[in-house]
Amino acid sequence: MKIIINNSSMKPIYEQIVEQIKDKVLDGTLLEDTALPSVRTMAKELRISALTVKKAYDALEQEGFVVTVHGKGSYIAHTGSQLLLEEKKKEVEAALEAAIRMGKSCGMKDAELKELFQLILED
Repeated sequence: MKIIINNSSMKPIYEQIVEQIKDKVLDGTLLEDTALPSVRTMAKELRISALTVKKAYDALEQEGFVVTVHGKGSYIAHTGSQLLLEEKKKEVEAALEAAIRMGKSCGMKDAELKELFQLILED
């Protein structure tokens, strides 16, 4: 599996792994029931601690993207369309929040931001 770790990033390594695996699930690169590399294999490939990979897999399991079967490994979960839709909505919300912050930092008022939003929606 192709995971790229950016050692100069401020984002923890386990979060980078989580984000990249989630992206692969969301874009259809990783399908349901696909086996993830074992913790040791992934750690060896990325040259990082197995504990870091375990933390990433645990986070993915908590979010419903991965199911771990003791003694068998970790697999992409049967993610319902609701989970995928919710992830996409979170991305849109974050982008809108960033745009609003940017507009306000330039001195735009709420009314101006709403008007701009309406104009963009109409296109």
